[in-house]
Amino acid sequence: MGVGKSTIGKRLALRLHWTFKDSDQEIQQRTGATIPLIFDLEGEEGFRKREKNVIAELVQQPRLVLATGGGAILLPENREQLKQHGTIIYLRASIDELLKRTANSRNRPLLETPDPRARLEQLMRERAHLYESLADYIVETGQRNISQVLKTILDHLTEESLNDH
Repeated sequence: MGVGKSTIGKRLALRLHWTFKDSDQEIQQRTGATIPLIFDLEGEEGFRKREKNVIAELVQQPRLVLATGGGAILLPENREQLKQHGTIIYLRASIDELLKRTANSRNRPLLETPDPRARLEQLMRERAHLYESLADYIVETGQRNISQVLKTILDHLTEESLNDH
């Protein structure tokens, strides 16, 4: 949430001449509703079900860079689908950096709280071990610019990992 998945993903896809998809954007396009509205109407459980179905479909596409929402890894089915069908890159940033990047966003229902810092800290406590255990590569985005992050990712990727997916 706020680490730059969509921005970095789009640039990576351009460099690789692949397609880029963002699972949250796919859900919004298919439903005609914003993520906050889906959360309001269906709760997190309803959103996660939609997310699971979209991810299961998207990972079947070849030569795809997929950005998922930060909570996608909560479902074992999503973790299995992602691991089976792709190279997983965990983009990581500090809580301070995430707060700066998400401060003006109104499209993050989990941060609509009086204390976004405490919520981000809680989310990281709950999720960090899942991100780390799933990741093929962990890339710090923190104070680095897009080009630096992109170069790091490209340096990690091998012909074999690109050809496998």
